[in-house]
Amino acid sequence: MFETLQSLNADPILGLMAAFRADCNPAKIDLGVGVYKDSRGRTPVMAAVKEAETRLLETQDSKSYVGPAGDADYDELTARLVLGDALCQQLQERRCTVQVPGGCGGLRVAAEFIMKANPRARIWVSDPTWPNHVPLLGTAGLQIETYPYYDYDNHVIRFEEMLAALQSANANDLLLLHGCCHNPCGADLSADQWQAVRDLALDKGLTVFIDLAYQGLGDGLEEDVYGVRLLAASLPELLVVSSCSKNFGLYRERVGALTVICQSGAQRAAVSSQLASIARGIYSMPPDHGAAIVRIILEDQDLRLSWDRELTEMRDRINGLRATLSSRLAAAGVPDDFSFIRNEKGMFSFLGIGIPQVQRLIGDYSIYLVDSSRINVAGINDSNIDYLVDSLIKVLQQ
Repeated sequence: MFETLQSLNADPILGLMAAFRADCNPAKIDLGVGVYKDSRGRTPVMAAVKEAETRLLETQDSKSYVGPAGDADYDELTARLVLGDALCQQLQERRCTVQVPGGCGGLRVAAEFIMKANPRARIWVSDPTWPNHVPLLGTAGLQIETYPYYDYDNHVIRFEEMLAALQSANANDLLLLHGCCHNPCGADLSADQWQAVRDLALDKGLTVFIDLAYQGLGDGLEEDVYGVRLLAASLPELLVVSSCSKNFGLYRERVGALTVICQSGAQRAAVSSQLASIARGIYSMPPDHGAAIVRIILEDQDLRLSWDRELTEMRDRINGLRATLSSRLAAAGVPDDFSFIRNEKGMFSFLGIGIPQVQRLIGDYSIYLVDSSRINVAGINDSNIDYLVDSLIKVLQQ
């Protein structure tokens, strides 16, 4: 049976991880793997998470299943984090939220749900987008279309081209948007652009699908969901997948949520039953431990304030690194303009260099990044920024 199978190429990110671990250069830098790192290069457990986990271990009296929709209190609290209290209450009769195993799990459940609702659905994704979007959505059966998004030469959003391309979308097609901190380019829609997207979706009858993986790591918890809340308040239908991997640092716990806004309460009942059935058919029940930690943090005022302070420190560090890297490269007199890095959001930006230059950074200087030149800004710190700048200058001058 298995003799027909052939080995597949390693995922580019996973391959970089292995190469980085095997590299003996003490100056090596990992800018490829998409996890937050502190000033010492670690991915720490947040203090609020540690405290919540301690409370959980002391008080939890059962390991029974939580049900396909997950913990109802967690579902409500995460929906309120995304939508805000007022809008969440306003949409209560039309909204359902289910716990899912991370953002990836949410994307897959959403894709399966879309296929049940409209087997001929097309979903429009940005060029570029997070590489895992296509397999997660496409292998569920969705037809993938792309729209222009990022201008690699000028480091701006190709917004007019994006709107023009989406004129080819049909009613009931889906439009996938990054809620904030676009991965991989870091270029986010402005308020005016979000409003234009809303108008387009209403005019064309598009169903918007938002991947919100980085709330709180751009401009702030409230600021980062401007577009999500605008569309939730304006559109008859909306899907939002949110993740707690990054803003709570719960990567390995696989904590996420899928929120669906429906046209009516009657549709909400049908949607809830379909989501529960899909979850049951894929993984049966979501894992509870990480979601319970998030619930404890969000329902306790002191813990929530502690978490918010830590998240603010993470965000400020990333934004500070963006400014520092941009300034240091400018001061070094490099011919290329890297000022765009300062203005982009979240952990990722493209350096805008070619594959041969990327390969020289890896091979000659042990600085690891993917071929697209996407870097994880959080991988930079005070102990490696000089080496990074000097190495990049040498590569640019070759």
